[in-house]
Amino acid sequence: MARTPKSSGRRRPVFESDLRRVAGKREARRRLLIVCGADVTESDYLRGLVAHVANPAVTVRIATKSCAPSQLIKYAAGQRELSRSDFDEVWCVFDVDEFPDVSRAVSCARDAGIEVAVSNPCFELWLILHFGTHTAYAGSYRELLPHLARHLPRYDKSRLDFRYFVDGWESAIPRARRLAPSGKEHEVNPATGMWTLVERIAGRSRA
Repeated sequence: MARTPKSSGRRRPVFESDLRRVAGKREARRRLLIVCGADVTESDYLRGLVAHVANPAVTVRIATKSCAPSQLIKYAAGQRELSRSDFDEVWCVFDVDEFPDVSRAVSCARDAGIEVAVSNPCFELWLILHFGTHTAYAGSYRELLPHLARHLPRYDKSRLDFRYFVDGWESAIPRARRLAPSGKEHEVNPATGMWTLVERIAGRSRA
C-alpha cells in the first residue's frame, strides 16, 4: 500500500547490492535499470515514485543521458553490458518531441530487449493525467504546458516535486492506458507509455 513520503518526497532510489535469493524464503527482487533521456524532470519524478511506493519486490537504478532516442537506446544497452547482467529489465524513458528517429529507436529497443516508456509529445502529458483526462492533440511542450499550469501554476520542469503527484499517479494509469495501445504511444498524439513503467515499479505487473 502506498505511504506518505518524507517531507521532500525525494530519496535515493532503493537499490539492493546483494540480490541473492534465499531458497524457500522469498523471491529475489526484480532489478530495473531506467535510463531517462532528459537530465532532471523524469528522473525526479521516478525517484519520488520509487520512494513513495516503496515496493520491496523491486529495486530501481535511475540514470540520465540527454540525447536523441536512438542514442539513448544505444547508451542503455551499453550500460547493461557494463553491469554484467545486474538487471532483469532495462527501460528507456524519452519523448517524441521533435526527434526524427523515434520509430527507429523503438524498433532498436525491441530488438535489443529494452523496454521503452515513450510520451507523445512529451512527459508533461503524463503529469497532466494525474489531474484529469487529456485527449486533445498537442504538437509540442509549449502547447501542452498551459494544460498542466491550470493545475500547477508554478510548475518548473527543472525542479519537479513528486509531492504534487502523490494523489494522482494511480488515477493516471487508466487515463494513459486508454489513449493508445501499449507499444504504439509514439504513433499516437497524445499518448504516453509511462503507465507501463509505473505499474512495474509499483509491482502491479511483471515482464
